[in-house]
Amino acid sequence: MTTPRLVVWYNTRCPVCNAGIDRQRNKLFAAMQAGRIEFRDINLEPDALARYGATLADVRRRLHATDAAGRLLVGADVAIAVWRLTPGEGWLAALFGNAVVRPVMRFAYDRFADLLYVWNVRKGHW
Repeated sequence: MTTPRLVVWYNTRCPVCNAGIDRQRNKLFAAMQAGRIEFRDINLEPDALARYGATLADVRRRLHATDAAGRLLVGADVAIAVWRLTPGEGWLAALFGNAVVRPVMRFAYDRFADLLYVWNVRKGHW
């Protein structure tokens, strides 16, 4: 199999994150079989993104992904990239990924991710 176009690194120990990825995974079954996207649990490979300077804690805080060109995507940019590949969700990528809205999307994603991270820590999920 060829290297996936997009490899998404996420935290299975976060129930909200895990549910969201499960939902996307179900919608992206054909893309996964075709090798266009892959979802990986950072807890199983905590040093996987070390060459990019991303730690386990970084991925627990925000989604991370690598694209076919080897670039690292973080946070909202990962969500947008996943929406581009998800049948019926391209409109989300177009709406939130345009030059005007993307900065607002990044800000909103980051604040939500910060709150979710604190919640997970308080609940003892890691």
